[in-house]
Amino acid sequence: MNDDRAVDMLNALAQNTRFRVFRLLMEKGSAGLPAGVIAEQLGVPQNTLSAHLNILSNAGLITATRMGRSLIYSVRIDRTKDFIEYLVVDCCSGHPEICSISVS
Repeated sequence: MNDDRAVDMLNALAQNTRFRVFRLLMEKGSAGLPAGVIAEQLGVPQNTLSAHLNILSNAGLITATRMGRSLIYSVRIDRTKDFIEYLVVDCCSGHPEICSISVS
């Protein structure tokens, strides 16, 4: 991870629909969701969603896996973890444990 890659990821997430897509896919974990279900759950037209999915994919935040005739989108947990760690690595004068993230 480097500054340019982190900024690309932040830019991809700095739009409401893409942020909502990312959060929904995080919730679904490795099972992911097909684009049609994402569009339906978020109330986003499929053609608009396609552009958002491409931006998230190009930023390295999500991936698409072909399953039959469908593409299943899921979060790239490895890249997301690297991204979060990169953001907090220098937290609190090099003591990232102070900034520990707890998931409830």
